[in-house]
Amino acid sequence: MGDRATPRGRYPHVKVAGDMVFVSGTSSRRPDNTIAGAQVDELGTTELDIRVQTEAVLKNINDILRDVGCDLDNVVQVTTFLVNMNDFGGYNEVYGRYFDETGPARTTVAVHQLPHPHLLIEIQAVAIKPSA
Repeated sequence: MGDRATPRGRYPHVKVAGDMVFVSGTSSRRPDNTIAGAQVDELGTTELDIRVQTEAVLKNINDILRDVGCDLDNVVQVTTFLVNMNDFGGYNEVYGRYFDETGPARTTVAVHQLPHPHLLIEIQAVAIKPSA
């Protein structure tokens, strides 16, 4: 699991309990702790891209699920935390490339902030392990 960012606390990326798989809140942080969808130029101007961050979060979740024999097709519920509901459209656009109306139940909420000022989104997921 050295191919992803280290959790920012004492918790696992994923916890399996029977057939249930719980993915901790996941961001667009990379293994080197840079953030996909966050650019800072030489003058300190920050550009944050909800589409790039959403794509990276969903790919990170898929990679975590693969560690326990699952993938996004096994997800039954997601909770998404957005720092700004003005990003809902861009998030929803990318989310729709991965899931449709037959996909997981979903809740999206606005939060005051996430653990890094460049993070716009975090998603937690619940999956069911496929039958053997």
